[in-house]
Amino acid sequence: MNAQIIEKNGKPEWAVIPYNEFKKIKKSLEDAEDIKDIEEHLKDIQDGKEPLIPAEITFSILEGEHPIRAWRKRKDLKVNELTRMIGISSAYLSQIENNKRNPTINTLKLIADALSIEIEFLIA
Repeated sequence: MNAQIIEKNGKPEWAVIPYNEFKKIKKSLEDAEDIKDIEEHLKDIQDGKEPLIPAEITFSILEGEHPIRAWRKRKDLKVNELTRMIGISSAYLSQIENNKRNPTINTLKLIADALSIEIEFLIA
């Protein structure tokens, strides 16, 4: 690397480098920060601090299935079983799963609790 050192009172004070070198250093620092973030995230996953969504759920949702239906099926619950657990009608849950009605936050919370998942996983 080609650097010009500027001194003050006989001691190095500044280093002037070509702009292309600066860009390379900056990119390397950003990459190092990204790697650190990824490593921390992977550690959180390994330590069980980061909830995971099974691939089958992700793919079902990406293919257009409502998150509630995907999770309900994953937990092997029928519509009437889930509705009995949370106290809503089967028709209401069916309408939610078919995107004909939006559930209230309270209903989402009840469903998430019944499925033992985070409420965020149910929001499409």
